Amino acid sequence: MLNFIKKNIALIWAKNHVKETKSFKQNAVGDQEKLLLSLIQTAEKTLFGREHQFENIKNIQDFQKHVAIADYEDLKPYIEKVKKGQRNILWTETPEYFAKTSGTTSGSKYIPISTEGMPFHINAARSALFHYIAQKNNAGFVGGKMIFLQGSPELEEVNGIKTGRLSGIVAHHIPKYLQKNRLPSLKTNLIEDWETKVDEIVKETENENMTLISGIPPWLIMYFEKLIERNGKKITHLFPNLQLIITGGVNYEPYREKMEELLGGKVDIIQTFPASEGFFAFQDDYEKEGLLLLTDHGIFYEFVPLEEFGQPGAKRLTLKDVELNKDYALILTTNSGLWAYSIGDVVRFISKNPYRLLVSGRTKHFTSAFGEHVIAFEVEEAMKATVEAFPAQITEFHLAPQVNPAEGLPYHEWFIEFEKEPENLEAFRKNLDEEMRQRNSYYDDLISGKILQPLKISSLVKNAFQEYAKSEGKLGGQNKIPRLANDRKIADFFEQYIRD
Repeated sequence: MLNFIKKNIALIWAKNHVKETKSFKQNAVGDQEKLLLSLIQTAEKTLFGREHQFENIKNIQDFQKHVAIADYEDLKPYIEKVKKGQRNILWTETPEYFAKTSGTTSGSKYIPISTEGMPFHINAARSALFHYIAQKNNAGFVGGKMIFLQGSPELEEVNGIKTGRLSGIVAHHIPKYLQKNRLPSLKTNLIEDWETKVDEIVKETENENMTLISGIPPWLIMYFEKLIERNGKKITHLFPNLQLIITGGVNYEPYREKMEELLGGKVDIIQTFPASEGFFAFQDDYEKEGLLLLTDHGIFYEFVPLEEFGQPGAKRLTLKDVELNKDYALILTTNSGLWAYSIGDVVRFISKNPYRLLVSGRTKHFTSAFGEHVIAFEVEEAMKATVEAFPAQITEFHLAPQVNPAEGLPYHEWFIEFEKEPENLEAFRKNLDEEMRQRNSYYDDLISGKILQPLKISSLVKNAFQEYAKSEGKLGGQNKIPRLANDRKIADFFEQYIRD
């Protein structure tokens, strides 16, 4: 009876919430400008605001004139002041949290999250669930057990500011009505070693009524494989009431076939777009492609055409100016004190009514050793099409240029860990190369002009990608391995794992 009541209450909440969100979907452009001016007014007396003449900013054009696009290195001097306990630096208050992330050039990054900003992370996740419940007209999963594969919730302090991984921070804000049904236990969640942690999660969950599972695809796959290895059952047979999987962090499509094989039955999937800097979008229609951009969640967005990103005078577009099916570097201004901040993600819009997008890559993850500027979306779509054309399954892949081969022309080398290798790998390779040529005209020109030879595939042994993640200290949590590189640093590691 209690579960019946919970399901019906959740359904009522969900339908009311979806009605309430119609306004921001219809008024996104106007709401965004109002939001920016509100953020500017609030932070006018901060150190950053005084140095950038916030008192003279009256519109978006003024903002773009006074505040240049920044990366973490640009904001680091301000963040260091905040870490030392100084106040009124980037925002009017000391952050409630620092989300600590690993950086390449900066070492660990400390991303501020204000008391105003934190609720938007939680509300966005809740909104994603409510949209699903309202569309499905079914909140059955609230009566079962739910698991969130995440980092440790143990937080340290930096001058009184609680600091840790975003997923660990969020664990402290799970609504009380979900706490009773939530797994794993705190003891297990505190385990730092990811493999040990997953083993314990398997033991805690294998006999439970799991109805919702959340995590990024590579670690969901690791969890599912361990469950199947221990129990000899596909996931939907082990968890017959599993209704929903929530995922994010990377494009789900390259993992879809592998996930479906492990699941062994139908489970609904919701994709989301969260980061330490904010929760930007979620799939508001689980049956359709595209993530709804959250335009009233304390974040003002700008979009730089990818081909101009990093160049002097690059255009900074707002929502009203974006075009469909064009790649943009995503720039954020937030109510946690990030100003014109380049997050490093690349997006493309597939709808403007409402604004829905796909995450198409990373500004730093591309292959352009020969001027081709291949991005993640192109390689992922090419791989998806090729896998569909062949009876093959992949675990993960990485693309790197081979500029100085021992003989012959340079080429793109694809390091692929197959779950199920195609019977004819050469035919698979040719198909993949053709799919790439169709998606990237520069690559096609380089092949046609005999500048490059067609791509080559190096098939890797099982768990090669896990070994790489382990070697970098990035096994687990929200860590993911770049699918593209413009050098051979990752490729050099994989050389030792190429199948004979």
